[in-house]
Amino acid sequence: MTRWRVRAGWEFRFGRFPGFNRLPWFLSTTTLTIRWRESIMGRRRTKVWLWVLPLGFLMFLANGNGPAATVDEYPITPGAELTLKQAILIALKYHPRRKQRIYEASAQREKIGEARALVGPQLHGVAEEIGATDNPVGDTQYIAYPFYNMPAIHSTNFSRGTQNHTGNQFDWYNNFLAGYSLDQFLFDFGRHRGFVKQREFEAQAADYRQRLTDLNLIFEVSRRYFALLRAKQMVRVYEKAVEQRRIHLHEAQVKAAAKLRPDVDIYVTEAEVQRAELRLVDARYAVADAKVALDNAMGLSDLAPSYEPADILTYGKITDTMRGLLQLAYRTRPDIKMFQALVEAMGAQVVQYRSDYFPSAGAFSEATTMGTSLAGSPSFSQPANNWALGMVVHWPIFNSFLTTHQLQAAKLSQKAIEYALADLNQRVIFQVKTAFLDWQASIERIYRAEKALAASRVELELVEKRYEAGLTNIVFLEDAERHYTDDDARYADSLYDFSYAKAEVDHATGRALQIEGQ
Repeated sequence: MTRWRVRAGWEFRFGRFPGFNRLPWFLSTTTLTIRWRESIMGRRRTKVWLWVLPLGFLMFLANGNGPAATVDEYPITPGAELTLKQAILIALKYHPRRKQRIYEASAQREKIGEARALVGPQLHGVAEEIGATDNPVGDTQYIAYPFYNMPAIHSTNFSRGTQNHTGNQFDWYNNFLAGYSLDQFLFDFGRHRGFVKQREFEAQAADYRQRLTDLNLIFEVSRRYFALLRAKQMVRVYEKAVEQRRIHLHEAQVKAAAKLRPDVDIYVTEAEVQRAELRLVDARYAVADAKVALDNAMGLSDLAPSYEPADILTYGKITDTMRGLLQLAYRTRPDIKMFQALVEAMGAQVVQYRSDYFPSAGAFSEATTMGTSLAGSPSFSQPANNWALGMVVHWPIFNSFLTTHQLQAAKLSQKAIEYALADLNQRVIFQVKTAFLDWQASIERIYRAEKALAASRVELELVEKRYEAGLTNIVFLEDAERHYTDDDARYADSLYDFSYAKAEVDHATGRALQIEGQ
């Protein structure tokens, strides 16, 4: 007789299909599998594949063009212009360092709930069912090594009856126990309340630490964005220098061919062209390095496409005062607020340890039921029920001065954090003052660089006219050209110094954090 057994079911196969070794993900198949077995001619198993439809192909069609990167993977449109504000907002969204601080702050806030949970009721339950044996020999108990110290119920041979059996036989029985325990904190002199306060202040410190990370990221992005602008400005300076020197080289070649100038003019100008080309190569690689640095500051790295900075290096009038910037720093610097929160957290810990000198009170309630089932009996014996209700007052009288040392250590730690805060205030004053002085000095440098650039431009124009008229030689012309190029580069540097110094002031005062609210 032939017996058949048919089993059908759905099966998802990723990347493989009968007759093919490997398929793309969108051709992964959803199949209906039917198996049957024939038992006369041996145990033989046959499988039929019904290709219903590739599940991945349906997804491919639903998406239109297949798998595509999400918007979050490319926050910058390739070839688009990028402003400083956009770069900062990208860093605040994508940089892993900020995400780390966010999760740390969230974890610290959860600890507030942990501390509050200790004040609420604590309910525990227990259920136990243990199988054991009774030994009928001499009403003794056999407990093998290493369990001879375990407490045990005195055994009884329930099968003995009136015949006083002495045979070495064992009867199975089961012990059960179930119950609950409820504890509720009532009152202490600051232990629980101080612990909650400590966690709250620590959570505030974690939030301010995240804000400090934001402030540092904003400064880092600003600094590297301005460095990219400076590098691009240098490329324009040396491109213009190469173009001018090639014009001079052509003029020198024409005049030397006409015997109006010596051949040395050709070699002098040719050397200047190559020097300008070398500086241009350095400037272009500096642009590439600056872009890599900015990509890293934004937290993009290999995800960053090509883009162009939309801003330019510029400057403006300084209207801030030293006193106003210092007051702003004391109000907004997140690291100052972080240390203040840590001082308060340590103060709450002092309250906790001081409360250990005084009693604490709590209430409890518990109930248990236990019983035993005899050998061969389907039910348990009459259970024994127990309950308790009361209040516990705990007062540590002597613990070898543990509380005294803990309290003193907490006070000393609080004092150390206070001095760390005082040191931070000193550093904030130093940072604000030096940044503000550098900002003011950058204005002076811009004024001098502007005048030097204007003078060197006039100098170059006059020397070019004298060279064309044959009244000077190529050395004076190249000196004038070199002076003009150097002054143009210094002017770009002075604009960068202004932008960098302003970013330093915003970082030292914490004013840069205002961009998040804009």
